[in-house]
Amino acid sequence: MRQLEGEPTARKVRTLAAITVGNSFEWYEWAIYGIFAPFIAAAMFDRADPVSALLSTFAVFAIGFLMRPIGGIVFGRIADRRGRKTVLIATLLMMGTGSMVIALTPDFETLGVWASVVLLLARMAQGFAHGGESATSYSYVAELAPPQKRGAWSSYAYVAVLIGTIGAFVLGVALTAVLGQQAVADWAWRVPFVFGALGSFVVMFLRSRMEESEVFTEQAHAPVTQSATAPPRRLFRPVATGIGLICGLTVFQYTWLAFIPTYAIVHQGVSADTAYLALAGAQFIGLFCLPLWGRLGDAIGRRPVFIGWAVAVAVLQIPLVALAGQSAWSLFIASTVAWVLATATGALQAATLAEQFSTRDRTFGIGLAFSVSVALFGGATPYLNEYMHAHGVGVLAPGWVIVTALISGITAWLMPERRGADLADVGADAVRHTEDVTPTREL
Repeated sequence: MRQLEGEPTARKVRTLAAITVGNSFEWYEWAIYGIFAPFIAAAMFDRADPVSALLSTFAVFAIGFLMRPIGGIVFGRIADRRGRKTVLIATLLMMGTGSMVIALTPDFETLGVWASVVLLLARMAQGFAHGGESATSYSYVAELAPPQKRGAWSSYAYVAVLIGTIGAFVLGVALTAVLGQQAVADWAWRVPFVFGALGSFVVMFLRSRMEESEVFTEQAHAPVTQSATAPPRRLFRPVATGIGLICGLTVFQYTWLAFIPTYAIVHQGVSADTAYLALAGAQFIGLFCLPLWGRLGDAIGRRPVFIGWAVAVAVLQIPLVALAGQSAWSLFIASTVAWVLATATGALQAATLAEQFSTRDRTFGIGLAFSVSVALFGGATPYLNEYMHAHGVGVLAPGWVIVTALISGITAWLMPERRGADLADVGADAVRHTEDVTPTREL
């Protein structure tokens, strides 16, 4: 357990707090775009065709996702060579700058199509930053944790996701309740982007005081051998495992984060403040489940949790979506069940991904696997859902969630179980297990 020996508890807490708070702001800034999509569509695109404007808004959302693999690869390689801290500061700077640009860009009536172009460029920059942030923070938290508690510690990476998205929903409720939906549509939708940008710049100071993880420091001072540099063919299996694991959660999460609010508001007539409040409450309940799922993963392993989650989603997704469209209370109940399910694999994704890669390639590998999975599967999810509902085939939308969940379940069944393994001993294609690790099938 070399990564924690001799390190004061206060330092670990400060480091974990700096990562979690910064990651929360990045997820907040990422989430507010999807949450305020109906208002952004009216402001930044031609409002003469509301359906096309909304589809264009979600298309920009998807294009931002396409930048995440590039950011994950570029920042991942920098983090593995130069350190995690440098990247975690740079990603906050890019994300905050992107939010400020979105907040200050004039609307379509003033700039015409250039408003849409600036919005697209800002989201591309944010997608690039987000790809690097996710991979690097996952690596850092997993390397900081005691091996036997890695699942519980790494659950805080997803705590940051929910804190950020809950903050976005709460601000949406407050703005629409205090100012009214018309004021939000006219100008107040920009306020959350300003808040996110300022918060990111403040948290940069906290991260500037962090130190590198001990696992990375040891690796950085070790001599580079041929076996330590993983060629592409040796990274194929762990990257493929990561993509398969994350695709289901990504589609499930963005269905309930970015599309369901719009579905409730646009297609079911639920008021914006009511929809935001219901979804924020659901995520708040899910927040408390994260450490429990993390501890369960430490106790029984990652594979059973992922497989159980996949089966539950396959069974429940269709009735949950049907329930969500009936009333505000049914939206709250359905969303609560969905987010409790999402936290099961969300709590373990950072630890599980980190356990697939060597320290020298961990951030690069996580960035590639996570970002490709999110770009291919998650980025298109709000667009596909909206397209199917707009063209009268919304009944088919849950199938996308179910298929990807089953892919994740099958991947978990095939992957090696590395619960409790020392991350310093994990290679790109093999791991020297601790005595409590159960041999399993490998991809």
